[in-house]
Amino acid sequence: MKTVISKKQFTVYIIAAFVLGWIIEFIASAFANRGDAATFRVIMSGLMFMPLISVLIAGIPLKGMGFIPHLKGKTGYIFFSLWMPALLSVIGGALFFIFFPNAYDGEFTGLQSLMEEAGALEEMEAQGITFDKYMIIGTVSSLTIVPFFNMIFALGEEIGWRGAMSPYLKEKLGVTRGRIVGGTIWGCWHWPVMILAGYEYGKEYLGAPVLGPVVFCISTVLMGILLDYVYEKTGTIWMPALMHGAINAFTIFAYMLKPEYADKAILGPAHIGIISMIPTLILAVVISIKAGRSDKA
Repeated sequence: MKTVISKKQFTVYIIAAFVLGWIIEFIASAFANRGDAATFRVIMSGLMFMPLISVLIAGIPLKGMGFIPHLKGKTGYIFFSLWMPALLSVIGGALFFIFFPNAYDGEFTGLQSLMEEAGALEEMEAQGITFDKYMIIGTVSSLTIVPFFNMIFALGEEIGWRGAMSPYLKEKLGVTRGRIVGGTIWGCWHWPVMILAGYEYGKEYLGAPVLGPVVFCISTVLMGILLDYVYEKTGTIWMPALMHGAINAFTIFAYMLKPEYADKAILGPAHIGIISMIPTLILAVVISIKAGRSDKA
């Protein structure tokens, strides 16, 4: 599992990824600010394939990224990739609500309001589906089916970030520093849509609009360490893609924040908040310490 690329290929890849990605993000932000959430989501799904397209533009070979999985004796990493994001999210969300118990919204009033505005609640009721039943189905799906569906879109990013970029940076900088730089690049790639459309934290959080992009980069560094870890351990690009898909699937805690506490979104309860990312930070540090020992050995 190693794709060897040149400095020129790496440079072309980075330039292409940012040019294509930021153009798409500017377009997506325009639709978001018009209130066209459906088109925004479609464009953001397309955005995930820009790293893959950039890999092809740079002429980086896909061979060696592990498209044919060999998981004998490594099946535990499937469950790690599938459920670890949810476990970290639950612990991080609970930690946030220990600090801000009054911010907890067990009725999901913000989500219900959005669904009511879109007419989705009426449609559900017509089919005999209550909101509670919808949330149960959604939660179970986010732990089982949805990550595998999301994996297809996440693969578009992972081929670029983990398949092409990470091996190059780790070879030049060492494993831990390479992962930190790679995670920062991945986070910066999201900046236009975060600043212009309030992606991830909204626009009302403490320190907006500057703090969000910075905190998000910390989050992508930590997530990137986990994603690269499963990639190294399994030798197949499908595993970080599955884990990326699982991260994107389990978002229930983002809807547990009362609307009047929107300014606290930078802190949590979603896993990208400063408080809620602490469990991910601990796991990432443990992985990095082990990687550092391996480097010395």
